[in-house]
Amino acid sequence: MRSALSPPDPTILAFDTSAAHCAAALLRGGEIVSKRFEEMKRGQAERLMPLLEEVLAETGSVWEELDAIGVGIGPGNFTGIRIAVSAARGLALGLGVPAVGVSTFEVAYEPIDYSMAGARARKRAQVRQLSDYVYLAAPKDCLYGQRFKFGRPQGEPWLEKPQDNDLSPHEAEVEWAEGGIEKLSKLAAEKTLTGEDIPRPAPLYVRPADAAPPKDPAPVILDG
Repeated sequence: MRSALSPPDPTILAFDTSAAHCAAALLRGGEIVSKRFEEMKRGQAERLMPLLEEVLAETGSVWEELDAIGVGIGPGNFTGIRIAVSAARGLALGLGVPAVGVSTFEVAYEPIDYSMAGARARKRAQVRQLSDYVYLAAPKDCLYGQRFKFGRPQGEPWLEKPQDNDLSPHEAEVEWAEGGIEKLSKLAAEKTLTGEDIPRPAPLYVRPADAAPPKDPAPVILDG
């Protein structure tokens, strides 16, 4: 594994297959220099590696130039998430670089601007300590929820039915074709520069808030 010290502008190849798409981008020098987005309901496992090769080839880049791998960990499609996370772990192991997981919540999150709000709203924001709640569309008209504080996810995400909330949660949709993969790449770069230990990425599966813990342990993802 390479040194934990990352360059100030790491070169990162990031990808996501958490929904009906296969998306990838190459971040270099703080800028997206190549990206691909393809809609597909199936076939991500077969298409992902050729897609990554195309993204690198477009700028004449090679695998050995990468400082990290970024990957979307969901929530989203069960199979798609596992495809991307397994690929990221395998590539990171082979290249000797970290694999950095980024959740769909983090990609969707946008801080609420209270600067134009009235005094009451600003006071309420202070009481909340700038906490925001992001909700993503989930199957069967449910929502995936995640609390953020100072821009960072807090606690475990949950699954719930849509309902009013006095903390003014906002629902977000990730427009992957219009910049989602670019933001994922930049968030992965930010994480490599924190100086903190980066845990290996793992699929983010969301249970209902009142769901009982599973009796059996979760399946193990094997590194290549």
